[in-house]
Amino acid sequence: MRTFIQRLGAMTLLVAFSLALVACGNKEAEQRKAFISFLQTRVLDKPGLRVPVPTAEEKASFGDYAQHYAVITDFNEGMNKSVSQPMTQIMAKGALRSIADLPARRDDLKAAKDGLTGLRTALDQQSAKADAAHAQLKQPDDLKQVYDKAFEKTVTTPSATFKEVFPALDKVFDSALAIGDFLEKNKSKIQISGSSVAVTDPAVQAELNKMLQQLNGQSAAINAAQQKMQAVVRGG
Repeated sequence: MRTFIQRLGAMTLLVAFSLALVACGNKEAEQRKAFISFLQTRVLDKPGLRVPVPTAEEKASFGDYAQHYAVITDFNEGMNKSVSQPMTQIMAKGALRSIADLPARRDDLKAAKDGLTGLRTALDQQSAKADAAHAQLKQPDDLKQVYDKAFEKTVTTPSATFKEVFPALDKVFDSALAIGDFLEKNKSKIQISGSSVAVTDPAVQAELNKMLQQLNGQSAAINAAQQKMQAVVRGG
């Protein structure tokens, strides 16, 4: 038979354990509150695309939820490294300076077009990785509502908007390559001096005009896609 002291000791342990659970629960609630506040005030309430880096103190206040935010920051870091930075290099390499350049710069344009395939793959991989990590997160409803909005703003929307640029760029490079080939094929009938083009054959002139108009239209599509991206980044 247990003595009164033994029973009291067991009860004390039980009470202590209960208090420990309450303390733990309060800690999680505080961490969740801090994380929700960070997402709301530093990400959602700010115009445009903002992925702030939390301070060491802020990160500590999130507890395990810091790993949830890492899903967002990892995506954006991966995007910058594997998509945004290489895109800048590709655009510089494939920049259209003048009609006269097109035949001579065929290799540059082809390399730029081929580079888009790698960027599209990298973007798909980064998006899939973030989506998979997001799906695995276990979050209380109050946090989930805020986090899902932050994820949409910082991952889903920028990814989808970026993808809209690729088809337009593909068409521009295709048209530029086709014009370069056309100029080379008909170089005996075409004289280019700076920005002026003189064509001796009316049929060649008509075809070249058609190709240039198509290229201009595709360039406008790129400008529209870039403006949409800037609206996502800047807000508005």
